[in-house]
Amino acid sequence: MESLDMAGHLIRRLHQRSTQIFTLRTQAAGLDLTSVQFAALDAIRAHPASDQASIAELIAYDRATIGGVIDRLEQKGWVRRVVSARDRRARELSLTEEGARIHDALLPIVRQLQDEILQPLTGADRARLLGLIRQTTRPAGDGG
Repeated sequence: MESLDMAGHLIRRLHQRSTQIFTLRTQAAGLDLTSVQFAALDAIRAHPASDQASIAELIAYDRATIGGVIDRLEQKGWVRRVVSARDRRARELSLTEEGARIHDALLPIVRQLQDEILQPLTGADRARLLGLIRQTTRPAGDGG
């Protein structure tokens, strides 16, 4: 039973909780998307005209599979890809009007569900946990 108290197991359980709460809250809002799709929408909103590889890096997602995420967002009509004027091989991403509307509607929901994910921690404990998680997920060589 000792393995049930190991970091990997507990992190997996917290991820399951996070995913479940995200899914329940977004479905209740009448939207069908994953937390990775939301992260991609959010990154594209913050960094318009970025390519897929840049978005993958921003959200710490695998470059080989980000294409499927972007494909689904494009199929929903939330993202558009255009050929880059700087590099004809690259596709720049931007949100459509509908994608921007969906992002803006979701952002307050996603912010609110963060409290539910970390329930019953106090505000100070949440801040401490998030700081520790940032510290452990910082890329190697990033001394900050």
